[in-house]
Amino acid sequence: QVQLVDSGGGLVQTGNSLKLSCAASGRNLSTFTTAWFRQAPGKERKFVAVISGREADTHYADSVKGRFTISRVDANNTVHLQMDSLKPEDTAVYYCAVAGRFAILPGSFDYWGQGTQVTVFS
Repeated sequence: QVQLVDSGGGLVQTGNSLKLSCAASGRNLSTFTTAWFRQAPGKERKFVAVISGREADTHYADSVKGRFTISRVDANNTVHLQMDSLKPEDTAVYYCAVAGRFAILPGSFDYWGQGTQVTVFS
């Protein structure tokens, strides 16, 4: 019942910033848990950040804590991921996803965006 379109990826140098966007249609993100995951080639899809539907509570993976910020703009039904101080280890395809209940495991999320590539070079 939810369609997601994620965007904002690109090629950046170490230390620079990117802002990813996840635009939703069909249902309001304020009623869902929305998360960002990332997957590098040959690696498992990993949790990055999550924001809850009502209170907009947030939680982050240790690897991005203090550098990434997840937020939601209800008027646009969009969730963002602000990524600062990027490192080569952040290189991956980033996906947004929604779940009806709070979760951080990929298998718990029902709807996914198509993914946007983030590449960080030294």
